[in-house]
Amino acid sequence: MESGKRHLTKLLEELEYECTQGTLDREVSAVVYDSRKVRPGCLFVCLKGANFDGHSFADGAVAGGARVLVVSEDVKSVKDRDVTVIRVQDTRYALAYLSAAWFDHPAGKLKTIGITGTKGKTTSTYLVKSILEAAGYKVGLIGTIEIIIGEEHIHAENTTPESYLLQEYLARMAEAGLDAVVMEVSSQALMMHRSQGFVFDYGIFTNLEADHIGPNEHRDFEDYLHCKSLLFRQCRVGIGNGDDSHFEKVMEGHTCTLESFGMGENCSIRARGLELVHTPGELGVRFHVDFSEETGQNPGGFDVEVPTPGRFSVYNALTAIAICRHFKVDTENIQKALLSAHVKGRIEMVKVSEDFTLLIDYAHNAMALESLLTTLREYEPHRLICLFGCGGNRARSRRYEMGEVSGRLADLTIITSDNPRFEEPQDIIEDIKSGIAKTDGKYVEICDRREAIRYAIEHGAPGDIVVLAGKGHEDYQEIKGVKYPMDERDLIRDILENR
Repeated sequence: MESGKRHLTKLLEELEYECTQGTLDREVSAVVYDSRKVRPGCLFVCLKGANFDGHSFADGAVAGGARVLVVSEDVKSVKDRDVTVIRVQDTRYALAYLSAAWFDHPAGKLKTIGITGTKGKTTSTYLVKSILEAAGYKVGLIGTIEIIIGEEHIHAENTTPESYLLQEYLARMAEAGLDAVVMEVSSQALMMHRSQGFVFDYGIFTNLEADHIGPNEHRDFEDYLHCKSLLFRQCRVGIGNGDDSHFEKVMEGHTCTLESFGMGENCSIRARGLELVHTPGELGVRFHVDFSEETGQNPGGFDVEVPTPGRFSVYNALTAIAICRHFKVDTENIQKALLSAHVKGRIEMVKVSEDFTLLIDYAHNAMALESLLTTLREYEPHRLICLFGCGGNRARSRRYEMGEVSGRLADLTIITSDNPRFEEPQDIIEDIKSGIAKTDGKYVEICDRREAIRYAIEHGAPGDIVVLAGKGHEDYQEIKGVKYPMDERDLIRDILENR
């Protein structure tokens, strides 16, 4: 992807900048933002992070062969050396545009769909991909779990990759002949300009709740909301959850045309007549979707069933329907794709018995766990059993809160280990128990996660719903800095085979 060179002026075309040293008449061999990857003739972007400042590596980058520096402050150590210095207001913003230009603006060769919100991003991206592919489109995906380019699956490090890597993925998708890409756009990515450098064809807002607030994240809820809203100044069509109390605020200052989905009369795309579906090993929901006159769709609408439970599953489905109608997908393809779509680690049903239901979910904080358990309660299980642990070297408050939520909403909590990292698993379990102690909830503690899952399966009774929470799509357990293979699906398979 990086073969050849680009003229510096071509890379800078869409940026406001000042050349404070050297000449613009240079050929650039690579765009680099990691000082360890500097090579002769490259352009080096001095990024600022929470724990580092790329400006301090400028001198070393020049010594390593960089011939262009992009900076946001003076770098006196390179004065009088053979290097061009380009000053911009924000080097992260500049990196996004430089990367887009380096890869020849690949987003313009694809239909781009960006989904933001506190919950539902991951599930919605897979639903959209599933529906569009059922209709014959070739679709790439960029998200929390993975990046998918054709048959290639790449493990994801961040929900939204750094801008250079994002542009590289988009370029590979365009080169592979894909028609569209659907991606999760995190508030962190919007704050750090990772998704800049192009305009999304469709921007989607799922919902907003207090999350990601604290050191190295967002300073407060207002900042979190503001960052989410930035997507709607960077897309052509904005589609949002009209039932969410923050809808109007998120869309303030938008530069796109707007549409909404939800259950309220004010929404352009509406779900009506919700009906819970509960069969052995399966939880789902049926509903009817109809359209307001301005959408130009058949106002009579159609019926939908999704094989995941609760109201949030309805919203995820509406998100996908609202997007896919712009691709002229017919009703039958939408219905079939929604009925068959499954997302790893997101309310993922795993068949272990004809008598009770077991599912895996990524809920790893109190807010997500409360939402999940409250939803499952609506299905009136014989018992609701919740198995979870908490990550080490993270806020202890999360443990107390999750313990209290499970103690209050589950009939039985099985406390176990998650990713203890550099903490002792038993210390984490004691913190969780402190939270449960505020309730009258029953619990057992089984530190070994495999044995905890075995206990849950062997003690499942007819009509129970068993939730394995916290790990979701993760296929490892991190202990003392080492990631050991551990996929809950494999553990379940082993347990069933050895019964």
